Amino acid sequence: MADSWVNSGVDLHLDLAGTGGKRAALITALRDAVRTGRLAPGTRLPPYRSLAADLGLARNTAADAYAELVAEGWLTAVQGSGTRVASRAEPLPAARTPKKAPGAAAPRYNLRQGQPDATSFPRPEWLAAARRALAVAPHDAFGPGDPRGRRELREALAGYLARARGVRTSPERIVVCSGFAHALRLLFPAVLRGPLAVEAYGLAFHRAILAAAGVETIPLALDENGARVAELDVPAVLLTPAHQFPTGGPLHHDRRTAVLDHVRATGGVLIEDDYDGEFRYDRKPVGAVQGLDPEHVVYVGSVSKSLSPAVRLGWLVLPERLVDAVLAAKGEREAWASVLDQLTLAEFLESGAYDKHIRRMRQRYRRRRDLLVEALAERAPHVVPTGIAAGLHAVLRLPPGSEPSAVKAATWQGIALDGLAAFRHPGSTMSTMDGLVVGYATPPEHAYPAAIDALCRALPPAS
Repeated sequence: MADSWVNSGVDLHLDLAGTGGKRAALITALRDAVRTGRLAPGTRLPPYRSLAADLGLARNTAADAYAELVAEGWLTAVQGSGTRVASRAEPLPAARTPKKAPGAAAPRYNLRQGQPDATSFPRPEWLAAARRALAVAPHDAFGPGDPRGRRELREALAGYLARARGVRTSPERIVVCSGFAHALRLLFPAVLRGPLAVEAYGLAFHRAILAAAGVETIPLALDENGARVAELDVPAVLLTPAHQFPTGGPLHHDRRTAVLDHVRATGGVLIEDDYDGEFRYDRKPVGAVQGLDPEHVVYVGSVSKSLSPAVRLGWLVLPERLVDAVLAAKGEREAWASVLDQLTLAEFLESGAYDKHIRRMRQRYRRRRDLLVEALAERAPHVVPTGIAAGLHAVLRLPPGSEPSAVKAATWQGIALDGLAAFRHPGSTMSTMDGLVVGYATPPEHAYPAAIDALCRALPPAS
């Protein structure tokens, strides 16, 4: 290891604080560095002359400290090999492994929603895009980031979203963020205030972010046509209109019109969470509501479902009146979204690699969905999957009162998944829906058939 410190200019950091003189302080600092494992056995130390110069000590002070530690057995000194940490020096204690609670074994199958297949990330294509992007990136890309996001990415997004999602915007109205949660934190409470209407079933994580910002959330009941927006009595509303999360299905076109009429009349805003709008299977594409009224809709998207949640990139498409306020909330410099990832995603979009990836994954996820539907039809025909025309998950509707036992049975089968109860707004008065939320995109390809087999074993029998 460790010839790297010899005449290499690399610092050896030592804290010489303490009493007893510089020689004693140096001995203590070196001994502590060896004892704690910061200087591992076999590590070659700088020559005492170099160490003395770096620390502002007399050469004799450093030489005497080395000599004493050699005598004590902490260091070894061999002619032509320099001074090294002794191999028999006290090692760093092994890290303690937390004990697992009884029954807390990791699940064999992950069927949780909201995660794409991590093994399908397009590594070669992403790497090629990164190389091309870095090769032509201007020098200013390596300075402080623009809080709006790189112009290259905002231009690429404006074109892609118009073509693929029906979004009407310009690069000037797009602000790059690190995902939907970050978008909420930018909007509330600095730009928008509560109360905020939300769907009666949704992510508790998002409700927690809003609650931390002091925003009261008011649940809207759901039916087969989506959120019942006729019940709106506050100006602002958050919806998942392309594919209601988690129950599935698009917001009916009449309700799209109604919610826009409401926010116009009240001076409010619709926050549109387009979390998986690119994935549809048995229906025509459902465009973004934003395209109907760009001045009253905040459109939010990300690559968390389409590429990976590890790529921390998302975007807000804003009404003109909100752009400056969001930028003020974000700050003078980009602090969240890597500029290099922004440049790579811009190239990934412009080159067509993103479209190819979406088409490939759409086919793969459709095959998985079909396998789930076929397995249920054969082995549990009494369990009806819903919300399966689009997205990355299905809801398996269950008889009233059977959800808790079904979740427990899935756990016994080694399956990680959630019941619908985990997504219900605590203030909702609509009738409870029992069901399992099955993320069919999450498992790697080789594990998926076994996961579906285990799921079928966990389902309740027909009554």
